[in-house]
Amino acid sequence: MALISLLLSRDQQVIGVVRTALEKLAVEVEVCRGARSGCEILSSEKFDAVIVDCDDLQGGLDVLENLRHGESNKNSVTFAILNGKTTTHEAFGRGAKFVLQKPISPPSAARCFSAALGFMEREQRRYFRHPVEMEASVISNLGQELKATATNLSEGGMAITFLGKWLKGVVSKVTFTLPGEAAMETKAELAWVDGSGHAGIRFSELSQSSRQKLERWLSDH
Repeated sequence: MALISLLLSRDQQVIGVVRTALEKLAVEVEVCRGARSGCEILSSEKFDAVIVDCDDLQGGLDVLENLRHGESNKNSVTFAILNGKTTTHEAFGRGAKFVLQKPISPPSAARCFSAALGFMEREQRRYFRHPVEMEASVISNLGQELKATATNLSEGGMAITFLGKWLKGVVSKVTFTLPGEAAMETKAELAWVDGSGHAGIRFSELSQSSRQKLERWLSDH
């Protein structure tokens, strides 16, 4: 599954250099030339990386900061492109993980994106959902247990289907067994539930060994 990035900039030199550097790393680049339209895209689509021309795109710095408050891209790898108005310290404070200074040279862009590639891949693995069909048990803080079937799985959680009524109380943990692996138990919370027997479970605390096991299983599949 290809990595996908969104670049918010009107600067043709920036667009050319960034696109070339990312495509050499097999990262697809979608370009948006306005902050408002960029916000609309970010509210509905998921990207592994978001690159924002903060100083020369009106509203760019606000887009960068607002990413942290959205759902779709709050964990995306973020890059701030600066041109003397915003300090590096302020960019990091607004949510940037990496900073590029104008004028951006091809070597500096290549170094920056190469250093960030592992983080992009990690983010993709976190949200990518692998289709499965396996038993799972959801347990509430009141001790009530709901037998369910997991229909997809990611490093961050799972979607389930269930029969009957939803749990009383608050979801506290979930247990499941990966095909070919030992049973796993993790603290969890409810992400969403509808009225037709479907719900989303978010893993809130995985042990290091369980996380490694889950990461390995998803990578293998």
